[in-house]
Amino acid sequence: MEIKKYIESGVLESYVLGSASEAETRELLQLKKQFPEIQDALFELETDLERIARDMAIVPPPGLLTKIEDNIKALANRPDTLPQTKEHTGGGKQADKDNHFIEVESASSHMRIHKAWRWVFAAVFVLSKIFLIASIYYYLENRHAQAQIEQLKTELNRYHTPH
Repeated sequence: MEIKKYIESGVLESYVLGSASEAETRELLQLKKQFPEIQDALFELETDLERIARDMAIVPPPGLLTKIEDNIKALANRPDTLPQTKEHTGGGKQADKDNHFIEVESASSHMRIHKAWRWVFAAVFVLSKIFLIASIYYYLENRHAQAQIEQLKTELNRYHTPH
């Protein structure tokens, strides 16, 4: 095995980035013990990545850490607002008036809508059928009118042509 080729193969980069497979990792760790060139290349790669990360790091704005800490403290001091599971509420369908959560689990695969929207959907459905029938009717009337125009044109041409 040629060590220089192995170093340039990209296995070291994938190992440092954490995307190497288990077999590649085992092989690299074994070769690292045997060949100091691989150990040096790995150290150099890790050092370069640390330098890049340090140079490209974005400094957070001042006061951000205290804002985060204050938000965490506020969340920790809030009363428990998490929804209770069925085990805690007894598993009944009746919800407490204090419970502001909606149960989204349902045995039915049908969607439920408000009664007012049912009439709107029904009206849209009926209107779409009326418009469909009207468009077919006017299309057929247009074709009939076009045929009559063509017939009148041929008759007009027949009367105007000299014998």
